[in-house]
Amino acid sequence: MSPAPPAPAAPEPLSVVGIGADGWDGLPPASRQALSAAEVLIGGARQLALLPAECTGERVPWPSPLRPAVPGLLAAYAGRRVCVLASGDPMFYGIGRTLTEVIQEQTATGAGAAAGGPAAPELCVFPHPSAVSHACARLGWPLEDTEVVTLVGRPAENLLRVLYDGRRVLVLSAGARTPAEVAALLRAHGFGPTRIRVLEQLGGPREKTAEGTAEDWDLPPGDPLNVLALDCRRAPGAAPLSAVPGLPDAAYEHDGQLTKRHVRAATLAALAPAPGELLWDVGGGSGSIAIEWLRAHRGCRAVSVERDSVRAERIGRNARTLGVPGLRVVTGPAPAALDGLPTPDAVFIGGGLTAPGLLAACWAALPAGGRLVANTVTLESEALLADWYRQHGGELVRLAVAHAVPVGGFTGWRQAMPVTQWSAVKPQAASPSPSSPPQETEQP
Repeated sequence: MSPAPPAPAAPEPLSVVGIGADGWDGLPPASRQALSAAEVLIGGARQLALLPAECTGERVPWPSPLRPAVPGLLAAYAGRRVCVLASGDPMFYGIGRTLTEVIQEQTATGAGAAAGGPAAPELCVFPHPSAVSHACARLGWPLEDTEVVTLVGRPAENLLRVLYDGRRVLVLSAGARTPAEVAALLRAHGFGPTRIRVLEQLGGPREKTAEGTAEDWDLPPGDPLNVLALDCRRAPGAAPLSAVPGLPDAAYEHDGQLTKRHVRAATLAALAPAPGELLWDVGGGSGSIAIEWLRAHRGCRAVSVERDSVRAERIGRNARTLGVPGLRVVTGPAPAALDGLPTPDAVFIGGGLTAPGLLAACWAALPAGGRLVANTVTLESEALLADWYRQHGGELVRLAVAHAVPVGGFTGWRQAMPVTQWSAVKPQAASPSPSSPPQETEQP
């Protein structure tokens, strides 16, 4: 009997060292030791330039785009002592998250070991104070009460979701032009009086601060390594937007295909958005349901499906205006347009209920515990929802809203079309009872 092959050697740990604008001098001994012992040093050109000659490892700058290159780099330098440089805290909007996700994927799939290569390495992180920590220390802002938004590789409109009068916001800048871009965005959305402070090279010998207000911002681009501190102030007359579902109808660009404010609030309550969950908004119209689902928490995800291309473009504009530019819009008729979409945690059907197979396809796509909410104003669709209510239970309600309007010199009620809403949670699949005897079948 031949002896078993030797087990593959454990891979070298992958070190990730956070470094600030103060460079080598600001690093603790453990971080310095990891960098000095590394055979390969991977990082941005600016970070690699901060290292002294005593760090003799091969220096490898990150390629662009970065995320797709990570698995290849880890494979290329497997078996060697690799140290990755990060700006500030690697696990706060940094490369640490990307490396963790790649290693977890490799571990889950066994990609390296399956191909005869080394297993995924362990991650050893050496954090450094982040730019946010430095900024809060300079400003005297409690970190736990400060909103943080990153614009590095992300649309500037992400900032709009967190703009509230009196709120303090730190913006992780994408470069030297970000302050002017943010100032223009604030002016355009009613926050011109906001005080902006640009904190450059935080923690380093070239630290500098510039400030002004969004409405009179005219400072030239400065250092690309900067953080913006915003003391948000709404301009007089600018309409405030709520942090909870039920935004004013006027907040949306639409052609009449809009789930109105009070029904929208009830619909989002039934959908029950939660961090990390994915919504399918089928028959998007103006995108209001998907947009307010995304506004509920930055971790929420949504896909809006709309067959009309003009409306689909309008959904994208509304999403950007209301601070959730990450909304994915799929143009095409449902249920065909649903093919290939990731599994939803909740589905809203706001239009096209009578399309053959639509309701069944949405229900089938949901996992156990998933929620489905459907609204209609027509008798034909109402009959369909009543049938599904009989089959699957849930809750069937009629929502009626009336608005006070002038009637001559008096005031009366104008009734909007009532909306029938069915909502249900998909149950766990029934399992056979263990006490049930097996069923015999006839043999042909």
